[in-house]
Amino acid sequence: MMTNDEIADAARRLDEAERTRRQIPLLSLQYPAMNMADAYAVQRAWIELKIAAGRRIRGHKIGLTSKAMQSALNIDIPDSGVLLDDMFFADGASIATDKFIGLRIEAEVAFVLKSPLRGPHCTMFDVLNATDFVVPALEILDTRILRVDPQTKKTRNVCDTIADNAANCGIVMGGRPIRPDDCDLRWIGAIVSKNGAVEETGLAAGVLNHPANGVAWLANRMAAHGGALAAGEVVLAGSFIRPIEAGKGDTFVADYGPFGSVSCHFS
Repeated sequence: MMTNDEIADAARRLDEAERTRRQIPLLSLQYPAMNMADAYAVQRAWIELKIAAGRRIRGHKIGLTSKAMQSALNIDIPDSGVLLDDMFFADGASIATDKFIGLRIEAEVAFVLKSPLRGPHCTMFDVLNATDFVVPALEILDTRILRVDPQTKKTRNVCDTIADNAANCGIVMGGRPIRPDDCDLRWIGAIVSKNGAVEETGLAAGVLNHPANGVAWLANRMAAHGGALAAGEVVLAGSFIRPIEAGKGDTFVADYGPFGSVSCHFS
């Protein structure tokens, strides 16, 4: 396990990497015994630095919810990160790329809570009862840690991703708000285009068979550390497409059919 000093140092280096746009080496190489508990400790320490600098928590994200992504990293559970106030962009926003490193886009649904959610026995039905509405969303990913070590060619693992705030750096919400009992959320789908060409399609059922299952998993994971999801928070339930590389000049549109669309442009 990592020491408190090592956790604090990793958090400081991640914060500097984000500010300077210079990626740091894989933490999993520097600390071979690093486990998921260590990774979440680094993430918490980094978020605490951001809060001390004036940022505010507005929600959470869930990642690694698809079987394909879990198999690629040899794990069988999702991961999670924190959404801060400066990560939220308006639908159709032009987003400057000069504050990011290696951007990617994912299509998801976001749950906006009207009531708190607390584990340890939170279920999909508890999530639906606590949800005000669900809305189409794009998640913007970035990588403050190298994806591949240049010397060993080792790829980063789930501990690197978790420490890196589950690779999150932004969220765009749009389309039509959906009451949780308006439809079967499993069948919400998206056609995602990059610069007018369709790149990916998917259904929300790809997220643990129902996107609310991801939110329940998060509430139960947080309960193990004395935490809970608060009323008014936004929870990104997990992507149902593969990540799409994004760069300066790219425009993304996710068409959710009867539930509208959400878009952004990188300038």
